[in-house]
Amino acid sequence: MGDPSVALPGGADPAARTRELRRAHAAFTRDGRVDAPVRAVIARSWRRCARARLSPECAPRVELAEAELRSYREEHPLAPVMPLFRDLVGAFAAQGAHLLAVCDARGSLLWVEGEPGTLRRAEGLGFVPGARWAESAMGTNAPGTAVATGEPVQVFGAEHFSRRAHPWTCAAAPVRDPRTGRLLGAVDITGGDGLAHPHSLGFVRAVARAAEAQLTLLAPEPPAAPDTLTALGQDEALLVTAGRTLRLGRRHSEIMALLAHHREGLSGEELTIALYEDESVSPVTLRAEISRLRALLGPSAPLSRPYRTAAPLEADFTALTRQLAAGAVSAALHHYPGPLLPASTAPGIVRLRRRIEDQARAAVIARADAGLLTDWVCGPWGADDPEAWRALAAALPPERRPAALARVQALDRELGTRPDPRAGTRATYPQPARS
Repeated sequence: MGDPSVALPGGADPAARTRELRRAHAAFTRDGRVDAPVRAVIARSWRRCARARLSPECAPRVELAEAELRSYREEHPLAPVMPLFRDLVGAFAAQGAHLLAVCDARGSLLWVEGEPGTLRRAEGLGFVPGARWAESAMGTNAPGTAVATGEPVQVFGAEHFSRRAHPWTCAAAPVRDPRTGRLLGAVDITGGDGLAHPHSLGFVRAVARAAEAQLTLLAPEPPAAPDTLTALGQDEALLVTAGRTLRLGRRHSEIMALLAHHREGLSGEELTIALYEDESVSPVTLRAEISRLRALLGPSAPLSRPYRTAAPLEADFTALTRQLAAGAVSAALHHYPGPLLPASTAPGIVRLRRRIEDQARAAVIARADAGLLTDWVCGPWGADDPEAWRALAAALPPERRPAALARVQALDRELGTRPDPRAGTRATYPQPARS
């Protein structure tokens, strides 16, 4: 066995430390107690698994059939660097009977390649192209946890949440678009105990950085980016314009979000009605806000008569609704960090926020996909949604339904006296527990 100190700190011999970790895994899955020698990164992942109500007996699902997988891989941003991955990892994997795996940003495996005997063992595990190994579906594992946290990670033996994966060791590092910073997926090396060495994580991290450098060389010089507004999941929007990134105040966030939604523009009266709960607000109040916004934005400030954006403005919530309308539910949810300007009480924002959330929720429930539904109910916006939990229970295999059904029953009892958290002026979504 290679030196597992990176995964199992302490002075005991490797076999003893492995036994300790198995006992720690058993203790956690039995009563939620985290014992030594569990590393902090693994303990945090295990707790996320527990909050997602995963079973340690969970098994992966193949979500991308062969034809769909082939088309998806051809268009994926990591396809151009697969030759680099094979050049850098191929000899290393062959020498140690390991596998090279590449997943997308949702933890779905796109490529799994390597030594034939190890490939056959991995097929028995369900570690195959098209299978979803997201942390929310398969628990703690290197590729799934790397894309969940955005950080490189090594997972040894019984650090895996799923008992099926305990014979394996893996190391993975996320790969990002070097121009935008957007997470594209992760590169992973999976095999036996020979990977339980600090250099394995360092190696896969270096491979990921080499891939990002290659993407920089391959990507054409992008055209001038349009102005963008990021308003989902935060009370104060971020506006990128003319090379500047500005955090807008709450009222200015509301104005820019409304204008991004109404591309044809709004009259002064329409914008006033959409912004202010008090219908007696003077038009002077709106003009003062627009004046302050113009002083902040300069040439990018809204035009008037009607009020409209000076240049095309791409908002994250308009991109989300387009993806949902096109049926790209998985891609849409990947870019859904939360409701639109959740602290806003502006009537126009409240209506738009509810419409977007209802559209996303309906699409997830209609898709009836256990992975998507798990992601939804594990988010603060879906944690108290009994209909989504019912849909999840129906989508899960029978042995995994009891926890979801118990949550449905608890919510039914609570909501008998508890108001709908989406009603009223501000959505009071429960915050996830911190690890």
